[in-house]
Amino acid sequence: MDPFLDLIHLLRPQATLWGRTDGVGRWGVSFRKRDDLLFCWVQQGECQLIRPLGAPVHLAPDDFVLIRTSMPFTLTTDPAVEPEDSETLVAATMDTDLKLGEGTDSPVILRGGRFVFDTANEGLLTGLLPSLVHIAAGDTSSWRVRSLLKMNEAEYLQPGPGSEFVIARLMELILVEILRSEALRANPEQGPEQSQEHTGLLAGLTDPVTARALAAMHREVAHGWTVAGLARLCGVSRSSFAVRFRRIVGRGPIEYLLDWRMALAKDELRGGTRSIGEVALMVGFQSSSAFSTAFTRAVGCSPKRFAASALALTR
Repeated sequence: MDPFLDLIHLLRPQATLWGRTDGVGRWGVSFRKRDDLLFCWVQQGECQLIRPLGAPVHLAPDDFVLIRTSMPFTLTTDPAVEPEDSETLVAATMDTDLKLGEGTDSPVILRGGRFVFDTANEGLLTGLLPSLVHIAAGDTSSWRVRSLLKMNEAEYLQPGPGSEFVIARLMELILVEILRSEALRANPEQGPEQSQEHTGLLAGLTDPVTARALAAMHREVAHGWTVAGLARLCGVSRSSFAVRFRRIVGRGPIEYLLDWRMALAKDELRGGTRSIGEVALMVGFQSSSAFSTAFTRAVGCSPKRFAASALALTR
């Protein structure tokens, strides 16, 4: 059982809002704070990515950026230029292909779009991704990401039999490559900001102790795991395991297990193929009432209400 692939299957990544930005001379375009996960890669030229916090990020040809819009950001060739608002530009032209700047000097071409995920569990990304992932052209995964994006775009522009299936699988592969990239293998000991950014499932899977515990919990999600039992499985003391797991994964092992159980439960309830009692047993609860109490506390509504809402959305 691979916890990493389990997560990808639950997220069901797709890509929308394919667009292109052509800039010449001095220009800038700003993006508002939203709950989106945007991506772009530099097809030609150079520019900077600027956020309210942190140093500007220089983007060179064939660089790829994945950015959570938990804060606004700007793409520009000159920080002194007043950027144009991207949403205003799109609304005015009714087109996601933007043309910026004047003249013919220093042409820049950016391609990009937005990742969307299964709404039931998109919150799982919160503790997985840093707010910005910059995959430089020299990164070993860069060429694979660009190749997959080009294949996806070709399938989108010239659909054929099974295109929906092909696009879905390509987007899963793109996300996998991004998450496996060197840009996400930073040492969590590098500093407080980076330490906070690089916690979660990915960080846990790079540590031999926490990886063993994570694999066990995913393999037998209904098992009555305890901190002591997981520590024995990993061959370390209970106290050191608990501290290590929380430091690397960002939450305690039983907290993580409960979160994963709720994620699986939401996915099953949304599918509507199992009863609430069956889902309860599947994720490790011996009674529907205990499951309902835990689910309501974690999700904010009862399993019955969640399932009914999910069913209504599909009609």
